[in-house]
Amino acid sequence: MARCAEEEGFDAFFRSDHYLKMGNADGLPGPTDAWTTLAGLARETNSIRLGTLVTSATFRRPGPLAVTVAQVDAMSAGRVELGLGAGWYEDEHRAYAIPFPPLKERFDRLEEQLDVITGLWKTPIGETFGFEGTFYTVSKSPALPKPTQRPHPPIIMGGGGPQRTPALAARFADEFNTPFLAPPDAAKQFSRVGQACEKSNRDPESIRRSSALIVCCGEDDDAVRRRAQAIGWSVEDLKRFGACGSPGDVAERIGEWGAAGASTAYLQILDMRDLDHIRLIGREVAPLVA
Repeated sequence: MARCAEEEGFDAFFRSDHYLKMGNADGLPGPTDAWTTLAGLARETNSIRLGTLVTSATFRRPGPLAVTVAQVDAMSAGRVELGLGAGWYEDEHRAYAIPFPPLKERFDRLEEQLDVITGLWKTPIGETFGFEGTFYTVSKSPALPKPTQRPHPPIIMGGGGPQRTPALAARFADEFNTPFLAPPDAAKQFSRVGQACEKSNRDPESIRRSSALIVCCGEDDDAVRRRAQAIGWSVEDLKRFGACGSPGDVAERIGEWGAAGASTAYLQILDMRDLDHIRLIGREVAPLVA
């Protein structure tokens, strides 16, 4: 799938970072670890950017995560981006023995993780890094390895929270993503991020805006219906919540998020076997969006 996306000229291939399938299906063949997968894809691709949308801060401690992302960045010759969030899907934590603290604590941990990860990456070679927080303490770390991209790979944050999410994004993020929000709601969230940037004396234009949306495209109505059925959605719901229909319909719908302020669209492809879907979007939709 990643190689097909690269061949069709897409800018990036991003993984969700989850350990449990949503819904009542049997979940086969089971989860794949996002960063293990991206490490393999780093060696199997040449130009497409790679990342997570998003890694949960509850899954990994900040030091080892900084090491992992730096390694994959080197393996890809500097093509990695780190999406990082507080975590939300309690069932997957229970299924794989991952602690799931209350929401406030998850956000407190996320903030400290961002401090530690960026601090490790930014520390000059030959110097050490230290940090003392409520949840994480770092003492005399050599802060290695360094990522290939300097000062560090782009950090993506996102969500619909009205206060703390925009504030953290203003402090740490290179990009802010609205995940599966309708265009009017995305526009409101982008505005909140801009206001948070102004409060912290950051140029609001220095943070890229993006949106994630589910996509279902077909050459005709039958193809659209077949693809919707394959992923367990109705055409009507897909048109309401995502981008669904002919290449022209999908391009027009994506444009609504562009009008809301997004400069990048992440298109969620749920049927990973349907490479013709990717080819159709790359050849028929992308030129219309551009």
